[in-house]
Amino acid sequence: MKNSHALLKPMFRILLAVLMIADGILHFWATETFMTIMPAYLPWHREWVLISGVAVIFGGIGLLIPVTRSAAGIALIVLYAAVLPANINMAINNIQPANFDIPPVLLWLRLPLQLVIMAWAWWVSRPEAKPTLGVRLARK
Repeated sequence: MKNSHALLKPMFRILLAVLMIADGILHFWATETFMTIMPAYLPWHREWVLISGVAVIFGGIGLLIPVTRSAAGIALIVLYAAVLPANINMAINNIQPANFDIPPVLLWLRLPLQLVIMAWAWWVSRPEAKPTLGVRLARK
């Protein structure tokens, strides 16, 4: 059981990294779709979609590299917060991506899901806890 818990965090780290890299690639493949959810008050829709795509890809890659993992986790959390206005705009205005018919309730559920994803990024990007002296003595 102990070994399965030791594998849980790395498996979830890899899963989040793969999802972020795929999402970043999607920003380039479906740029117009991402642009449709951006609030009208924000300028440079195409540029922000492409910049966020690059940032998500680098964030995903950064989670896989121990030396950049912590910074990547923080950067992804900041990015998730930065794109929140687009997701709110999508929910408020029931904006549907081309060829999709997403129920409005799912558009709204996506908002708290972002908090879960933020917590996920924080968890998988934190260093592994080192055993304390008391734990080391108890193991002997």
